[in-house]
Amino acid sequence: MIISIGSKNPAKVEAVLKVFNQPTDSVKAVDVPSGVSEQPFSDDETIMGAINRAEGALATGNSQIGIGLEGGVVKTSYGLMLCNWGALVAEHMNPIIAGGARIKLPEEVAERLLNGEELGPVMDDYTKKKNIRKKEGAIGVFTNEEMSRSQMFEHIIKMLVGQYRYQQKSRNNL
Repeated sequence: MIISIGSKNPAKVEAVLKVFNQPTDSVKAVDVPSGVSEQPFSDDETIMGAINRAEGALATGNSQIGIGLEGGVVKTSYGLMLCNWGALVAEHMNPIIAGGARIKLPEEVAERLLNGEELGPVMDDYTKKKNIRKKEGAIGVFTNEEMSRSQMFEHIIKMLVGQYRYQQKSRNNL
């Protein structure tokens, strides 16, 4: 089976490889646009970004499954929360979606996002490191690396794959 992922971000690609347990050459990482804001600001926008990436990945051809993973933030009465969503698309199926862990962002990070900045560059500045989004991510920083970005996406992909397999099994039993 060939799987396309709508991103070349190493944390996302690593998660797909680990969960699908496929040979490296059967997973194709492709750059496709999310079709949403650089910094998604709601569950709906983040889900749409994940679906757009999954559909774009599948449309590149030669794969049976397209995966899209998107990170965003959600404004709540408790503060700005990190959110992450994934989508799996395959021919003749509606998109399958699943969401991941949420944590409250520190006020100084949240304030910058609310003022129009994007989380990736804010995290680089906040941590004085480069490319946080391609490594541990904000989730890794704010959980003291108890949860990495790749692990968070693994969790989402497991839920996507489980739903996909359930739907396949249900179709075969009809």
